[in-house]
Formats: sequence, C-alpha cells, structure tokens
Amino acid sequence: MDDRFQWVAMATACTLLANGAMAQTRAAPADAAKYPSRVVRVLVGYTPGGAVDVSARLVAQRMTEALGQSVIVENRPGADGNVASDLVAKSPPDGHTLVYVSAGHTMNPALYPKTLPYHPLRDFSPISMVATGPQTLVVNPSLPVRTVKDLVALAKAKPGQINFASSGTGGPMHLSGELLKTMAGINIIHVPYKGGGPALNDVIGGQIEMTFVGAPASMPHIRSGRLRILAVSTAKRTVALPDVPTVAESGYPGFEVGAVYSMLGPAGMSPALVGRVHGELVKIVAQRDIRERFVALGLETLGSTPESLTEFIKADLVKWSKLVQSIGLKTD
Repeated sequence: MDDRFQWVAMATACTLLANGAMAQTRAAPADAAKYPSRVVRVLVGYTPGGAVDVSARLVAQRMTEALGQSVIVENRPGADGNVASDLVAKSPPDGHTLVYVSAGHTMNPALYPKTLPYHPLRDFSPISMVATGPQTLVVNPSLPVRTVKDLVALAKAKPGQINFASSGTGGPMHLSGELLKTMAGINIIHVPYKGGGPALNDVIGGQIEMTFVGAPASMPHIRSGRLRILAVSTAKRTVALPDVPTVAESGYPGFEVGAVYSMLGPAGMSPALVGRVHGELVKIVAQRDIRERFVALGLETLGSTPESLTEFIKADLVKWSKLVQSIGLKTD
C-alpha cells in the first residue's frame, strides 16, 4: 500500500470532532437508534460499470445486510461526480442519502473553481474511507505495445494518431492521460465520454487505442484478454497486481494518480448517526471475503475515522490543485 495511506489503514473507534462543527441549523438529525427508517440511497456520480459504481455496489449489498434495510446505489452521472455530490450536499442530514466518492471529489474544486456548487468539506459529513486503488493504463490488444516505453515510442512515431478515452474532461482518467502526455512529451488525443463504462467499451472495441481506468472496471477485461495492461498509476505497485509495473518505474518518476473511495453524508449529520454508519462500514471492509473481493477488483480496503478522512481530503485538495496548475488545465 502507498505510504500516503499507511496512516489510515487501521479502522478505529469513531471520534467525531469534525462533525460536531458541521452546520446544525439544517433539518434535525435522525435518531441513530431508529436508523434507517427507510431505504438508504448511495449516490454515485458516474455511469454503471465504472470503477466507482462497481465497488459501491459491493459495499451497498453488505450494508443492506448489516442495517436490515435496503441500501441502493443510484447513478447520477455528470460533471465528474459534481451532480451526485451536489444532490447529497443539499439533502437532509438524516443518513438516508449518502454519496460514494473517488478522486473527483477532491479534483473538482481545482477544475471548477468558479462554478462548483458545493464545498468538498463544509457541505459534507465525512464518514469513512472504504478502499484505495490505481488507475490502470490499458490498451486494446491490437495495439503493438506491451510496455509504457513501447507506447511512448509509438506515440512519438505517430504524433496525434493515438487517442485516449476518459469519463469526461477533468476526471481522473483524463488527468492521468494528460500527466503522461506532459511527462513523456507525446501528442496523444483526448476523447471524452459520458462515463468510464462507455469509454472503456470503445477501447475494448478498438475504436480508441488506450485509456487510464480504475482497476475495478478493467480487471475482468484484463483477465479475459480483451484489454492489455501496461502499468498502474500509483507510486508503488498494488497488491492486486504485483507483477504490473508502475508508470513511475517505467521511466517517469513522480507519476502518481491514485484514488481513494470514500463515503460521505450531508453536513449536519449527528455524531451518533455518523458513528452508526461508520461503525458498519469499517466492519464491512474488515471482513475477509470483502477484502478478497476488493483485491479481485484491483483495490485494497481501508477503514478510517471521519477525522482521518477529513485530513485526507484537505491534503488531496492541495495535491490536485498543484497538478491542475502544472498541466495548465482549465474547465471554467
């Protein structure tokens, strides 16, 4: 596991100082002892079949069993997660509407500094980290490359002729491609889609040559041979893919684009209610079969206190702001 995540890997008792400072003027929090009193919705800001969606559904299934009430994943794609996050930020803080986020939650403030309709910390109650994992650099098997070095050489031989797909402008898939483009000095063309699933499908179909995509979405296709993996985007190799090199060790030290999958609720959730959801989540990610299923998806499970998640979000906001500035990407 990346050193950045070592300090959050232990699931501990929930202490909620950060949430105590959340807005208390909104709707009265639900009684945690009676929670949940109806279906719990977990919003995902991406289309079905992508990395965030796939892992969220695993968690929701086990939460249904733990809470004794249906927990459903509701896809609300748009603006790299902004649509789903905005809906949750404006929801009553009763724990029945949550959001499952990835790197987009901390990328978006840098990408949409003028138009982002919510604040990634003030408007949410952090609950727990769930998992971490890399973007996988994958190509259609028909492309005559087997390493990052091969890909860069081909791109330099054919400038402007190799396309990379993404879930949309400004998302982790896009930023990964732009970072490689900048560091390797190659001219590859960005093709944005309305979600990671459609983008990946066109790489599998051969309409697009390559993409960076979250491991949960790519792993089944890597195993089946419909995709060829060249590298992972994290600073260190992942437990799920120990034989796959990182982009950094493939000749581009400093290349790092990872993702932490986390659960958040609206600001103003009571400490007791956050504690109820948090307690179930950390028990779920500690279960052996869940850990194994996440590893099969290319992810490593995490459990954290809400305070640790708050500190991680703060640090990630700074990280992505620096990256977006370094590559000169502007979206509003």
